[in-house]
Amino acid sequence: MGGWGMLGTKATGAICAILMRDGSFWPCIMPENNKTRAEDPMLNPDLRDRIIAEPETLLEDRDVMDALIAANTRAMGSNIVDLRGIAMERLSTRLDRLEDTHRTVIAAAYENLAGTNTVHRAVLQMLDPLSFEDFLKSLDEVAQTLKVDCIRLVLESVQGGDAPALRQLGDVLFVAEPGFIADYIAGGRNVSLRPVTLRQTIPASDQLYGERGAYVRSEALLKLDFGKGRLPGMLVLGAEDPHHFKPTQGTDLLSFLASVFERTMRRWLS
Repeated sequence: MGGWGMLGTKATGAICAILMRDGSFWPCIMPENNKTRAEDPMLNPDLRDRIIAEPETLLEDRDVMDALIAANTRAMGSNIVDLRGIAMERLSTRLDRLEDTHRTVIAAAYENLAGTNTVHRAVLQMLDPLSFEDFLKSLDEVAQTLKVDCIRLVLESVQGGDAPALRQLGDVLFVAEPGFIADYIAGGRNVSLRPVTLRQTIPASDQLYGERGAYVRSEALLKLDFGKGRLPGMLVLGAEDPHHFKPTQGTDLLSFLASVFERTMRRWLS
């Protein structure tokens, strides 16, 4: 062929021709064992027919598509950058993050709904009693509904809590001197008092919980306002789990519980 070069091929059946620079063709014969993929398929015929009949099944299988894209990238060689594959990988990572966020939001919504239903049941239990004694006794059932291990109603009084009538009301009622609630919520710090405080217990908690103080590790403090001219109160929910009540948790439902409790107590105090 001298200095001539092959510019292309022209094939008819098993015979092909090499196109030269001067426009002429050089005849040649293709090898007999060079067959098309359709004549010598690599896939199982049944599997191949199924893929052709239902190609969308491959598109919906994420693992299969990832494997096909990875195989295509390897077939192109190491000196070729597949921007499409890189873009798809980034989109896949972003989709994973969006799905995780979606699951987290749904889980939080269900948890919030469950918490709302729990507080509503506790409120109904507080509204049932017809006497103050029965109201205090119902607080144990309220604690079980709220899934806490201990509940205390703290009332401030200038007379103290040594009266026999108060002792008959049970351990759920804790009567203290004026100023006790503010000091207990503040925990010895100079901070503003919030309507609801979530925290781990402090050394002074033993005085409030009595024998249960050795087990209670976290608490929710609900400050109560009984109206003008009355000393404040506090509803305390204690849990043995040190992480049951944490400052990072929301307090909307507990604020609602405290507002209902305030109105119920005003009825008994009047």
